[in-house]
Amino acid sequence: MVDYELFNRNTQAIIYGFQRNPIQRMLDFDFVSKREKNSVAAIIKPTQTAAISYHNVFFGNKEIVIPIYKTLDLATKKHPNADVMINFASFRSSYETSKEALESNTIRTVIIIAEGIPERQSRKLIKIAEERKKNIIGPATVGGIVAGAFKIGNTAGTLENITLSKLYRPGSVGFVSKSGGLSNEMNFMISQTTDGVYEGIAIGGDRFPGSKLIDHLMRYEANPKIKMLVALGEIGGTDEYAIVEALKNKKITKPIVVWVTGTAAKILPKGLQFGHAGAMADSSKETADAKNRALREAGAIVPESYEDFDKEIRKTFDKLKQEGIIQPVEDFEPPAIPMDYNTAVRLGKVRRPTDVVVTISDDRGDVPTFAGIGLDTIIKDKKSIGYVIGLLWFKRELPEFAQEFIEIVIKLTADHGPAVSGAHNAIITARAGKDLMSSLASGILTIGPRFGGAISNAAKYFREALQKGMNPLEFMGYMKNVVQINIPGIGHRIKSVQNPDVRVQLLKEFVLNNFEKHPHLDYALEVEKLTTSKRNNLILNVDGCVGITFLDLLENLDFTKEEIEDVIHSEALNGLFVLGRSIGMMGHVFDQKRQRAGLYRQPWDEILFTD
Repeated sequence: MVDYELFNRNTQAIIYGFQRNPIQRMLDFDFVSKREKNSVAAIIKPTQTAAISYHNVFFGNKEIVIPIYKTLDLATKKHPNADVMINFASFRSSYETSKEALESNTIRTVIIIAEGIPERQSRKLIKIAEERKKNIIGPATVGGIVAGAFKIGNTAGTLENITLSKLYRPGSVGFVSKSGGLSNEMNFMISQTTDGVYEGIAIGGDRFPGSKLIDHLMRYEANPKIKMLVALGEIGGTDEYAIVEALKNKKITKPIVVWVTGTAAKILPKGLQFGHAGAMADSSKETADAKNRALREAGAIVPESYEDFDKEIRKTFDKLKQEGIIQPVEDFEPPAIPMDYNTAVRLGKVRRPTDVVVTISDDRGDVPTFAGIGLDTIIKDKKSIGYVIGLLWFKRELPEFAQEFIEIVIKLTADHGPAVSGAHNAIITARAGKDLMSSLASGILTIGPRFGGAISNAAKYFREALQKGMNPLEFMGYMKNVVQINIPGIGHRIKSVQNPDVRVQLLKEFVLNNFEKHPHLDYALEVEKLTTSKRNNLILNVDGCVGITFLDLLENLDFTKEEIEDVIHSEALNGLFVLGRSIGMMGHVFDQKRQRAGLYRQPWDEILFTD
């Protein structure tokens, strides 16, 4: 890279501060400019916990990743060829981060976006840059652009503006401005009156910018590809007089069209400041009129007003073209950037099939809805957990007796002590030092045909027996000889006819008192009479009672035959057990963690060792 070039088609930058949109805009510019290598090498995000992470972006229609580093030091070590840092840090931290970049071995140019950096800090940064022969653009800059080569952040606006201003390929004009706000307008103006911008820089509006108008004009003077200069100054300060001296001393020999804004200040109240910190005239020499007059007398082309600026630029360009100094630019049609999906959706320009269909809830609005019912309404009306389960599991507003039944089932299944396999596994996992999620998962994963999971099977086979008109004895024979499994929902290791399961008794009592019809429970009780005649512990257990009475609930809610099949197939019945038993499992986990219980080891006397 030669001295007069700060940026070219191979320049890569490190972005300080995670800025999604400016990063993507830089990459889109790279693509339409047909750069081979993208201009963003890395991102610094000091708030992230990881040393390195990654950000997905698009280069044209291809998705790529850009590494995100926690520190600038690591980023510069990983990307020694990246010699530019674009600093999006706030004014509170811009000084420290810019100073670090200037003192690094690889960063050559620092662009400071933040406004309001204390002047004392700006002067310190300028001193460091001068001592280390580094470059600063800003503070308070929108950046700059080398057409067809490198774009700083949001410089030059949207992709449409870049295309209209022909910034995807180089022209012959070097442009520099104090104002970032007018840069977009000037880029377009120059594209309409010449063959376009070669390089455009906005030095920033702070009182002490890191570079001056003359610094960039002298670079443009040295660059053989730039044939004419355009500068936009402003009221306040004396920077423009450096241009006057350069013209007088023949250091600037290329035609230069200049305008200093702020000529209207003479009709405004004294002391009124324009937009920038540096835009205040403290003496007559700092007024726009005085500077425009001095520039004109030194040989610059200065229009009578800003309205004539474009005319003078066109006239100067046409003269250079007639003299053969400027050759026609080889233009091309820039490649089109694919429209972002979200933008296309918003404009109604795309449709795609969805991957998942959800019919029970919607959280896209201000208030989430469950089966069309707003969560605010559910809370305000003090609806029960049974009501919520009805909406989310069955897409229905269940009547109060059904809500109460569901809540009874959850309470009955909440816990059955520490010895059952689910609770036991959750306890052992918690004592091994694992977290709540792991401990709970350990317990839940034991739920199956022998523990808890019998609910769905009990409902399935008892329902099949009723539909086929089997009497209880035929059903027992069918399960033994055809299905060849024990009857799900029948049998208990401890409970028996003489020692009944209170949970089953409570559930039966509720169903018999609150359900208008209960054919499945009636049938199951007839089967129980036969099974207990064989062995007194072959009673209807809580899993079987839940599954069977739930079928009766669906009958009372007028579910169709097909809807009941869907409920069984979806495993909603086992879901009740999982939901209820999770409460107890979590309780056991909390209990062990409160006790700071140590690692569990099975006692030897509970294990039979044999050869």
